[in-house]
Amino acid sequence: MVEISAARMKLARRLLNRKFRAERGEFLVEGAQAVREAVTAGAALHVLATSQAALTHPDIVEDEYNLLSEAQARELADTVTTQGLFAICSIPEASLSDVVGGHLVMVCAQIRDPGNLGTVIRCADAFGASGVVLTTGCVDWTNPKTVRASVGSVFHLPLVVSVSLEETVSALRDSGHTVLAADGVGEDLNDLADAGGLAGQVTWVMGNEAWGLPEEERNLADKVVRIPMWGNAESLNLSTAAAICLYATASAQHRGTGE
Repeated sequence: MVEISAARMKLARRLLNRKFRAERGEFLVEGAQAVREAVTAGAALHVLATSQAALTHPDIVEDEYNLLSEAQARELADTVTTQGLFAICSIPEASLSDVVGGHLVMVCAQIRDPGNLGTVIRCADAFGASGVVLTTGCVDWTNPKTVRASVGSVFHLPLVVSVSLEETVSALRDSGHTVLAADGVGEDLNDLADAGGLAGQVTWVMGNEAWGLPEEERNLADKVVRIPMWGNAESLNLSTAAAICLYATASAQHRGTGE
């Protein structure tokens, strides 16, 4: 353990800025679960912790960590009540070639809410997706709110960024994927599953929280699919809809392999 240096504290503060994160190729994660996953993945360059956090999480905080004061922890925190545990991490690089051979891919088209994006990444991880593609215009996944909402899942699967939807759809379709656009109208998800339409390689495209997928983007997909609803709610939250689509597809794929 060493007290954090002024230079490293300055670096940690600057990583709260998106432009600096991109230039540096590093980002800051907060909280026990996120730091644990970063350490396990080998992405954590430096662990920063208060003395209380080090005592509370000895499985994460080993001898070589940077000691923070409570005041310094509050400076870095993106939460109201911080756990006092952070890590400076390298940003992993991924490209479409890392996901095209997979069986299930989630494409986020201009998702702007960091919490929604983090939850979608967490759901993709939970249901065994091969990766997540964030098209140009999406919120930065290294945003602290996104990382926190993912609960460490950002370290588990490839996250491809800043590619066009057209390029993404073309690459995945060429590799054998059926591209499905989630929307409020279209083929019923249950009917598609019953017909075997989810059993092969599948890519889901989810649109923006406010305006969904414009017509020209829906037209890029092989099918437009709706989630049937039997209650009175007008629509579903984006991350909830993503979870349902991912679960239905993963279930169909695993039944097809006998797992």
